[in-house]
Amino acid sequence: MKKNQHYSGLRELLSQDSEARAYYDSLPDYVQESMQERSQGVNSLESLCHYAQKLTRGDN
Repeated sequence: MKKNQHYSGLRELLSQDSEARAYYDSLPDYVQESMQERSQGVNSLESLCHYAQKLTRGDN
């Protein structure tokens, strides 16, 4: 797996990249739902992590 590998969208990313899938599965439900709504923009492990951090900012 390459960190900068890009896929067509979230669905392909999660089916092809086990690290991305494990990270996604560890996220709160509301973050996963937001990502599903914006699935075309989440197409790499890097974009997945960046978007999750943006959505969870202030959750602590």
